[in-house]
Amino acid sequence: MPTQVTSVLRRLASSIREFTIAQRTVAIIGVAVLVLGVAALVMWVSKPSYTPLFSGLAGADANSIVDQLRTDGVQYQLTDGGGTILVPEESVYDERLKAAAAGLPSSNTGGYALLDKMGVTASEFQQSVTYKRALEGELANTIQAMKGVKTASVRLAIPKDTVFVATKADPTASVFIQTQNGVTLNDGQVQAIVHLTSASIDGMKADDVAVIDSTGIVLSAVGTGVTGGADKQSSDYETRVRNSVQAMLDKVVGPGNATVVVAADVSHDSGQRTAETFTTPDGSPALNESLKTQTSGGAGNSSTGVLGPDNIAVPSGTTPNGGSAAAETTKNNAINKVTESTTIPAGSIKRQTVSVAVNAAVAGGLNMANIKSLVSSAAGIDTTRGDAVTVASVAFNQAGAADAAKAIAAADAAAAADRMANIVRTAIIVLGIAIPVLIAAAFLLRRARRRRQELDEAQEIGELAELRAMMNDQTIPIALTPPPSATPLTYTQLPPMEPGDVDRKRAEIDALAAADPQRTAEFLRGLMDDRQSV
Repeated sequence: MPTQVTSVLRRLASSIREFTIAQRTVAIIGVAVLVLGVAALVMWVSKPSYTPLFSGLAGADANSIVDQLRTDGVQYQLTDGGGTILVPEESVYDERLKAAAAGLPSSNTGGYALLDKMGVTASEFQQSVTYKRALEGELANTIQAMKGVKTASVRLAIPKDTVFVATKADPTASVFIQTQNGVTLNDGQVQAIVHLTSASIDGMKADDVAVIDSTGIVLSAVGTGVTGGADKQSSDYETRVRNSVQAMLDKVVGPGNATVVVAADVSHDSGQRTAETFTTPDGSPALNESLKTQTSGGAGNSSTGVLGPDNIAVPSGTTPNGGSAAAETTKNNAINKVTESTTIPAGSIKRQTVSVAVNAAVAGGLNMANIKSLVSSAAGIDTTRGDAVTVASVAFNQAGAADAAKAIAAADAAAAADRMANIVRTAIIVLGIAIPVLIAAAFLLRRARRRRQELDEAQEIGELAELRAMMNDQTIPIALTPPPSATPLTYTQLPPMEPGDVDRKRAEIDALAAADPQRTAEFLRGLMDDRQSV
């Protein structure tokens, strides 16, 4: 082993032996944390990266693919309730090719790939059905790609083309959605599914798409759009009206001094109404006009007319020649025709009632007629359909309010306690991490300071030994003139240094420097110059 490595190991072992019990404990904890971190990092780096092989699989397809992976000895993981299979990234493409060769997954809707399998001898009916299945598969695959959707199934009802425009029916679609566990689609997502489906089919409107989830709840109905069911629509309407009225009353009578209840009768029926209206335009010219004139009688002509009581002809008109004339005018006037077709969706309000109770403690200075008028306007009351508003002044029960206040205070206290517990927990974690770090830093700082002191002492000893060696090498007697007040001292060659006599030599040098510092300094400079010249 190299000398440098051996020296480093020896110094390290010597430093460890000088540790106290606390320092050794901290060092052991630090080494353990370091080893665990390195082990976790190695495990994370060496762990294979898993990639989805297939997702949204049926149970039978997942079982067949898992059997194939076990046969090939490929590691796998199941997620999403067994609907998604994860395999190492380097095995994805090989396993997909093997699964495709085995016809897996067999429950795949196919999409436009169904058209590739259609032969040239397919009938028109087969072509139509296959094309519709391809559309359904593509729509289902697209909807399944949405966040929160586990599986989707689309069924299209596309009527046959006809030359009779009046009898042509609109295409409709139904979409079945199964969401992931704990996921509920909001109105925006349902609206996106509706518009995605309707925009993919020629002639389909958004109101012609029905969306149903796996629990049997109607998220969008044909003819009504995104409703979530008649009951939900009624509840949403009542909540919206109640919030509007309550917000207005809180400003007028103060918060907590009024309560509002709204009951709405929502129609669950839908229909279509057609009405034709005919009107005569004012001042418009006739479409066409014909004039027919007939004359009879005159010179050389026999008289014609209506026989009188004596069978004498009475002429109906006279002419200058003594004859008669008749005129007939026919006019065809323009007529306005308006045909109005109205679709009546489900969910229309048949009747609603609003009940308002005002606290009697604050109702003394209020005008109940004005309150009723405000409530009627805020709720959109229509008296022609039988809507009713009731406003009454009653005494509120304050016991419930006191209990509610206590409950709110208790909830606030619990929330504050939770926040404090979180703060204390975070502080403990921070201190648990900071204290070992500070102890280790203090230990390292102390070790560095001690090491610096040792280096300074070693340097000082080395310099002193070098000085004494230079002084021992001098053979010329040196006479130092003491101060006038002191006894003259004559220094000859300094006695040689004996090993281990460091303290005595240091004392002698200190005495010499104290007796004549200036001469001693000049002497030392001369010695150093002499050694440098050599």
